[in-house]
Amino acid sequence: MPSYIMRPIICLMLILFSGCAHQPADRTSEPTADAYLSPAVEVPSAEISPVPADPSPPDDTVVVNQPSAMAAEWEVPPMVAPSDAEISVDSTEVIDPVAADPVSSANGIQQQLDEALVFCEAAQDFWQKGELENALESLDRAYSLILTIEPDDPPKLVQQKEDLRFLISKRILEIYASRNIVVNGNHNAIPREINANIQREINLFTRGPERRFFIESYKRSGKYRPMILRKLEAAGLPAELSWLPLIESGFKVKALSRARALGLWQFIPSTGYKFGLKRDQYIDERIDFEKSSDAAIAYLKELHSIFGDWSTVLAAYNCGEGRVLRVIRTQNINYLDDFWDLFGRLPFETARYVPRFLAALHVIENLEKYGMADIDAYQPLVFETVDVNRQIHLKDLAVPLGTTREVLKELNPELRYSVLPPRGYTVRVPVGKKDLLLASIDQVPVSSPPRPAFVYHRVKKGETLSTIARRYHTSVKKIMWANNLKRSSYIVAGKKLKIPQRGMVITRAPATAPSPAAWNRKHVVKSGDSLWIIAKRYGTTTQKIQKVNRLSTTRLRINQVLKVPSQKSAGATPSRGSATYYVRQGDSPYLIARKNNMSLNHFLKINNLTPRSTIYPGQSVKIE
Repeated sequence: MPSYIMRPIICLMLILFSGCAHQPADRTSEPTADAYLSPAVEVPSAEISPVPADPSPPDDTVVVNQPSAMAAEWEVPPMVAPSDAEISVDSTEVIDPVAADPVSSANGIQQQLDEALVFCEAAQDFWQKGELENALESLDRAYSLILTIEPDDPPKLVQQKEDLRFLISKRILEIYASRNIVVNGNHNAIPREINANIQREINLFTRGPERRFFIESYKRSGKYRPMILRKLEAAGLPAELSWLPLIESGFKVKALSRARALGLWQFIPSTGYKFGLKRDQYIDERIDFEKSSDAAIAYLKELHSIFGDWSTVLAAYNCGEGRVLRVIRTQNINYLDDFWDLFGRLPFETARYVPRFLAALHVIENLEKYGMADIDAYQPLVFETVDVNRQIHLKDLAVPLGTTREVLKELNPELRYSVLPPRGYTVRVPVGKKDLLLASIDQVPVSSPPRPAFVYHRVKKGETLSTIARRYHTSVKKIMWANNLKRSSYIVAGKKLKIPQRGMVITRAPATAPSPAAWNRKHVVKSGDSLWIIAKRYGTTTQKIQKVNRLSTTRLRINQVLKVPSQKSAGATPSRGSATYYVRQGDSPYLIARKNNMSLNHFLKINNLTPRSTIYPGQSVKIE
C-alpha cells in the first residue's frame, strides 16, 4: 500500500490507542465537515487556562467536539516517554513529584500545558503562511509536552491534556487535507478546457435560449468590470474572475435569487455579514457594487487558501465551503486531481455553475467566432464621492445638482429607500457635481424613509385576533384582510401574522377572476407573485399557464408578461345547470358528489366549501 496512505493510518492508530482512558461525555458526536480545513480551531476556554500569546487566534474559529485521528506524514515521538532533554530521571531513585510537592507539581504541569498551547498557536501561524513543515514540527513539540501528564494527575489538568490532544489531532488532519486538496501546478491559473459539460453551456450561450441573456449581461459588464479588475489586480487574483458576476447575476446590481442572495456577487445575508457588508433600515451593502466586490474578493481569497484550485473554489463559492468539504470527506485521502473528481457528487446547480463560468470565458475570448464581435459594452460608471451628514432623499438631492433621481440611484443602489442615513454617509455623485453639492447641501430638505405598511406578529398561545388588534391599535377586519383569513376565530399559535400599521388602507384582492376585458388575457408579474397565486386569481392552473407561455420552470421575474388562459380557452366545461339538494342524515360531500356524477372538487367549489367543511342535515347545497 502506498506510504501516503499507510502513514496517516498508523498515526490514527497511535493517537487513538495512546490517549488517556478519561473521555469527556460530550465528545460522542462526529465532527462536522465545516470544521475541516478551517483556518483555526478554538480550544474550549473553560477548560484550558488562557495563555498570553500573540497573535491571538483568528475570529473564524470552530470548537472541536470529537477527537480526530492523527493522519499525517508526521514523525511521531515514541509514546513511552519524552526525550531526556525534557524530563531527567535518576535511574537509581524515582521520586513521585506529586507526593513531594503537589502544588508545585500542578503548577509545573500547567506550565507545560500552556507551552503546548503556544506551540499549537505557532503551528497555526506557520500553516497560514504556507510553512507546513514548520507547522507540523510545532504540533510535534506540543504533543511531546502533553505526553508527560499521567492519568492520576489532577482531573482538571488531565482534561486540558485531552482537549489539547484532540486539538493537535485536528490540526494535523487539516494540514494534510489541505496538502491533498492543493493541485500541483499554477494555482493562480483558471483552467482552460472544453469537455461535454462545458460545450453544452457554450451552445446555450451562443445559439440557445440564453444567447440574449449573455449579450445583455456582456453589455452591462462595462459599467462595473473596470472597477472589479482594479480590485482583483490589487489582491493578486486572476483577472478572469471579473466575469463571475455574469454567471451570478448577469451584472445586475439588484439581482435577487430564490435563496435570497442579492447583488452583483449574490451574497446571502449571513455571508455578507461575515465579510463586512452591513444591512439596516437605510442601506444594504450587498447591492453596493464597490463594497460587495471587496467582500467577494476576500471570500474568494479565503476559499483559495483552503482548496488551492480555482474550479473547486468556484464550486464552494456557489454552494458554500461546508458542502464541498463534506463531499471531499467522502473521497479517498488523495481524492483530487481537479474539480471534475467532485463533479458528480455536487448539487446540480453547483455542478453546472463551474462549466457555465468556463463556457462564458471561452465565448468572451472568441466573440468573433460566435457572431458577437459587434457587441459594445456600456461605459464604466464614473463619479465623485462626497461625505454628507444630512438625511436627505435622492430626488431632493438631484434638483440642485441638475441631474435625475435615476442617475443618483444607479450610483448609490445600496440605499434601500433612496434616503441617506442620518449618520455621516459617503454618497456618489456625477463627475463635476461635488462642489455644487457642498455649496447647496444646507438647502436640501431633510427626509425620512417610508413607513412600512405592515409589522409582523407571531401568535402566542391564548391570543385572539381581538387581543392582537387592540395591542396594535387596528381592527380585526384589517388583520383578516391583510392575511386572507376567512374566520376570525381560527388562528394558530406560532403563525406569523401581518399587522397593518395605523393609517394604512388595506384592500382585499378580488375573490373572483376579473373579466377578460379587464385583464386582456395577460398578467404582469409583480413582487410576491407565483404561478400558483396567478392561477388561483384567474381560475386556471399552473400547468395551463406554463403550457401557454412555454415555461420550462416555475421561476418568474418581476415585470414579466404572462398570457393567462381564460376558463373557456383552458378547456372549462360549460355548466350543465344547477339544482338544489337538501342534505340528509349520513350524507357527506363525497357521497353527494358521487350520486350526482360530479367531481368532489367541483362540488366543493360551487358551494364555497373546503375539504374540512362540515355539512348538516337539512342544509341546502348546489348540484349539477
